[in-house]
Amino acid sequence: MHLHILRRRDFIAGSLFIAFGVVAAGGALRYPLGTAMRMGPGYFPLLLGGLLALLGLAIALAALRVVPDGEGADDGRVESISFKPVLLVAIGVLLFALTVNALGLVLATVALVVVSGIAHHETRWREVAVLAAGLAAFAVGVFFYGLGLPFEVLPVAVLPAGLLA
Repeated sequence: MHLHILRRRDFIAGSLFIAFGVVAAGGALRYPLGTAMRMGPGYFPLLLGGLLALLGLAIALAALRVVPDGEGADDGRVESISFKPVLLVAIGVLLFALTVNALGLVLATVALVVVSGIAHHETRWREVAVLAAGLAAFAVGVFFYGLGLPFEVLPVAVLPAGLLA
């Protein structure tokens, strides 16, 4: 009996999640954490980094199995990296960052989801539209109403007077 990596792709993805989570949590420790009631600037990144590392650990462990020698392990090959999805998701995030002030939180979030949705080789536009609407509503609820961050929800020229006041 030996420990085998049954799904090398999942093990690598889990390991990357762990690495990114540890780096994010470590960077967050340089800022004041505060408390759950009065969160400091490092609180949320530390929480997300920890959750990302735990998710990575769960994925990596699920890819491991104790099996009899020679049974059940994959052939060890990992698919090559497809740079189109990586590039499109990065462009989506950059587009969000560059347009959130001018277009508002809703339209910038929709742009992010649409551009990132193109990255999938079998894009289903109905699902992209539902995801974009849901994430935009979630972003407005959490960041504008919940946390009170100073984002415009929609472009100022589009809003009727006093709508969000």
